Amino acid sequence: MRSHNAALVLDLLRTAGPDGISRLELAERTGLTPQAVSKITARLREEGLAAEAGRRASTGGKPRTVLRLVPGAAHAVGVHLDRDELRIVLTDLDGSVVREHRGPLDLGAGAEAVLGAVERGVGRTVGDAEGPVQGPAPGPGSEPEREPVRGRVSRLLGVGVALPGPLDHTRGVLHRVTGFPEWDGFPLRDALARRLGVPVVVDKDTNAAALGLAVAGERGSFAYLHLGTGLGAGLVIAGRVHRGTRTGAGEFGHQVVQLDGPPCSCGDRGCVEALCLAAIGRGDVAEAARVLGVAAANLAGLLDIDQILLGGRTIAAAPDPFVAGVAGVLAARAAREGSPDLAVPVRLAPGGSGGSGEVGGSGGPAGVAEGAAHLLLGPVFGRTDV
Repeated sequence: MRSHNAALVLDLLRTAGPDGISRLELAERTGLTPQAVSKITARLREEGLAAEAGRRASTGGKPRTVLRLVPGAAHAVGVHLDRDELRIVLTDLDGSVVREHRGPLDLGAGAEAVLGAVERGVGRTVGDAEGPVQGPAPGPGSEPEREPVRGRVSRLLGVGVALPGPLDHTRGVLHRVTGFPEWDGFPLRDALARRLGVPVVVDKDTNAAALGLAVAGERGSFAYLHLGTGLGAGLVIAGRVHRGTRTGAGEFGHQVVQLDGPPCSCGDRGCVEALCLAAIGRGDVAEAARVLGVAAANLAGLLDIDQILLGGRTIAAAPDPFVAGVAGVLAARAAREGSPDLAVPVRLAPGGSGGSGEVGGSGGPAGVAEGAAHLLLGPVFGRTDV
């Protein structure tokens, strides 16, 4: 969308908030010359992305003009495709949710039904319209003429889509989504881009949630463990979302912890996801938390991360037993290793959770969808971890 230097300036405008930042401060923090900053900020003002935020007293000479980001100058859409629910948010440049759509979804209903639900939902969310995305009724035998959602709000950057994995983040192609093998090889990114008429980025739900947490201020290395209709992990290593060479990192729920255990929907046996969900199904939250703790301890032992954050609708229904249960397993491991004071801390992911169980750094129950929107917002501000 813009040059690296302009992205640096935009990011500083964003972090400065409504109080703004002066051109001199921008030059000092970016290492750019004052002349370069003046040219960049002039262009950003022309494009409506920046505006004056008043004047600040100077230590010498005339008062400095401060600039701020204009959050409403551009928008992004975030979509969370869960196994049984669709949630869509429209965010401004700040990542604040402007509109939201939520409804039931059957991820196994087939590509045409799912894509149609996304198209209608995005259209309503972006256009704030009552009807579907497509325009007037077509004539007999003709194809419906779709109105691109691009024109419905000012400067729509695109649509980020998050859903259960595994999938190929780089190409936007799904693999054998756990429990839904019929999606294997489906080019979701390109199919949705054709229907919506805007850029589309696809990623795993846990990666999107982890990205949202990192953008909201979670520092260092952490694992976000999401237990809802399935179990997965979003990994942030040294401040960057870690997807792996084949974008397959974070398939946390399918580590085998019981050889010849109960069958899992992935086709293996004894996966931590299957054991956790089975325990929940029979009402044994303590056992589910213990199994989750064992798997979390394996992850912490491999990566030596700073903290573990818990989220998802199942955890939201009983947060205290899960936090206590997982923390207990990690504390016992640290004691066995002779370092009881160095147990990896465990806590509920910030931002709250709601009926669908997403937990996000920006607050409310739409954390995965908000994180998906950041897949589009990140590059605008020069973030390379998306």
